[in-house]
Amino acid sequence: MKVVTTAAAMAFALGAASALAAAPQPAKPVAPTLFSGRWYEIARTQNKMQDGCQASTSDFSDWTPNGGFSVTQTCRKGAPDGPRQVMRVSGRVLPASANAKMKLGLLGGLISQEYWIIDHADNNAWAIMDRADGRYVWLLSREPMLNAADRAVALARLKALGFDLSHIGFVQQAR
Repeated sequence: MKVVTTAAAMAFALGAASALAAAPQPAKPVAPTLFSGRWYEIARTQNKMQDGCQASTSDFSDWTPNGGFSVTQTCRKGAPDGPRQVMRVSGRVLPASANAKMKLGLLGGLISQEYWIIDHADNNAWAIMDRADGRYVWLLSREPMLNAADRAVALARLKALGFDLSHIGFVQQAR
């Protein structure tokens, strides 16, 4: 497990090292309850840290009054029933961001990266999270699969925000 944590920390740091264009600014405020509980990864920009990850989930703790929270990220290597890879990170909501910007950290905050919730469905069926540098984007859902209508709206929103859908890969979720 130490090797996985060290490798994840190195990938996290390397990914943070080279920034591209800035991400789109968040479209609307985020209720503290939006990012609590389980979220399923539907699609993402391909990245080395998640290479081969399927059935990816993020379990967010409830936000504390000071904006702190924790996240347990789990993926299955190679297939939805493959070996589990787990990473735990701590986070905090950034002030004056309408709860839409957060900083996640590994190793007690020694390595950290800023992420933004750039949009979400009014019914909270999906959310789009991006790194502040605009390099990586994730489409998340409250359910393992998005229904066709929500999926179409979310993908159209990604495209409207300027993301090249040909660089986004879809994640297999366990049924």
